[in-house]
Amino acid sequence: MVIPPPVKWPPRVTKFLKPYVLKLHLTDKYVSAQVIHSPTATIACSASSQEKALRSSMENTRDIAAAVKIGKILGERLLLKDIPAISVFLKREQKYHGKVKAVIDSVKGAGVKLL
Repeated sequence: MVIPPPVKWPPRVTKFLKPYVLKLHLTDKYVSAQVIHSPTATIACSASSQEKALRSSMENTRDIAAAVKIGKILGERLLLKDIPAISVFLKREQKYHGKVKAVIDSVKGAGVKLL
């Protein structure tokens, strides 16, 4: 099976797309967040509580404190890659409350703007 390359949208379409989208994946054990560059369908930046370097500094990998730390690290990584603004995509079951709110607020606190 051949996997086709990512879709390259024409300039008139990419003008209306929000280029960087934050997607969250929350499980009972871990908190994970990634920013996707939508025109090229590639991951621009990500952070997760599964990373070995972060796991040792966290007391718990699934609570709100871990979500705050993941958001802060993701915000710093975004600023290092010169990504000043992102938009947020939440699934239907994700409400702006608890861990989701903690990640988004800490990304904002790191200096990244939300569109």
